[in-house]
Amino acid sequence: MQFEKSTFTFLKDLQKNNDRDWFADHKEVYLKAQKNAKNIFSEIHKNMQMHDEIEKSKMMRIYRDVRFSTDKTPYKAHFANSYSRLGASLRGGYFLRIRPGESFLAGGFWEPSKEDLFRIRKEIEQDASEIRAILEAKEFQKHFGNQFESFSELKTAPRGFDKEHPDVDLLRKKGFIASKSFTDEQVLSENFTVEVDKSFRALRPFFNLFSDILTTNLNGESLI
Repeated sequence: MQFEKSTFTFLKDLQKNNDRDWFADHKEVYLKAQKNAKNIFSEIHKNMQMHDEIEKSKMMRIYRDVRFSTDKTPYKAHFANSYSRLGASLRGGYFLRIRPGESFLAGGFWEPSKEDLFRIRKEIEQDASEIRAILEAKEFQKHFGNQFESFSELKTAPRGFDKEHPDVDLLRKKGFIASKSFTDEQVLSENFTVEVDKSFRALRPFFNLFSDILTTNLNGESLI
């Protein structure tokens, strides 16, 4: 099972003709492309269940809510899907977006709650060696490089933390995300779902460590 070229053609055309009249005239083409994407996302979900517990797989709507967006075009010129892990002890989430020229997958903690972010920072403050080990692991670097991304960062250490702390680069982050980009050729290849699954598997040590951090106190005692 793979993405069809016609799915990419639809998305490229939508980028150039992002208006309601054009979309209405090409509704059947959209439905075919949507079905192809949904089947791929389902295949990936099935593969993930072999090595993780996924509570929910959700394909994002193509219709943009323009009330809360600076982009006022009515449609998102991509297909995207999120995968939520099961239960309070399995933290972290997966995400995949397919957009010509800008496809990527990601996983981690995009906007952790105030309490979760503080707990992660306290762990970093006390001992960041295990987190650093994740970033230095061969398999993680193969898929995601050697650093976490964040939707935003503080300019200095957060209030109450040492500005000269050796791991201040981690303390400054407001989220912890690993992401990987794909070329159009990679997305359209026969083994794309396999490559996505390999990348998601590479996130497990990261998820396992952060799940442990977020479900224990600084003494390692369980909170659940």
